[in-house]
Amino acid sequence: MKYKIIPTLISNNQKELDQLINKYKNNFNYFQVDVMDGKFVKNKSNWFNFKLNKKFKYEAHLMLDDPEKWINKNYKKFEVLIANFERVKDPLKLIRFIKSKNKKLGFALNPETPIINIIPYLKELDRILILTVHPGKYGAEFIPNTLEKIKTLRMNYKGNIEVDGHMNPITIKQCKKAGANLFAVGSYLQNNNNLKENVKNLKKLLKIR
Repeated sequence: MKYKIIPTLISNNQKELDQLINKYKNNFNYFQVDVMDGKFVKNKSNWFNFKLNKKFKYEAHLMLDDPEKWINKNYKKFEVLIANFERVKDPLKLIRFIKSKNKKLGFALNPETPIINIIPYLKELDRILILTVHPGKYGAEFIPNTLEKIKTLRMNYKGNIEVDGHMNPITIKQCKKAGANLFAVGSYLQNNNNLKENVKNLKKLLKIR
């Protein structure tokens, strides 16, 4: 199974977004852009008409009240679009739209949303994102019972399982053991002065060369 660390990008304006990408660019070439509308979650992030450096590739995690509307306008910027399932109005319609644009689609699940809700769509999805915290900000507390959710999903799904929320060496090791293979990392990278060493430690943990 292929393991990957994906830095998350939370920003209020283009300057902040560019600064984050510049901070990570020597260690990563793929990023998660967190988009929040201040409605589905309390905070806002990347809630402006941002531009992305085309040297890199991106996925969008959409914590929005109306993800379909946003996707229609912005899908071209991304390799993968991940919508929080709780607000997807018509999953099959969204799946058809994304596939028609030759993009990849994932559904994200809040900690309290059961796996069974997305079982009918598993064969159509490129990844599932399990939120291991209540979404909306860096540094939220890890919810241990989400590990059982990852285990249950892995028994039913052979594709990419991404985890997002309070990721650090301890929680990444736990999530990997449960069956996750993609790890969206925010504050552990964002708040640490020794970025290169921390990236090295995470890659060593996941045996990434």
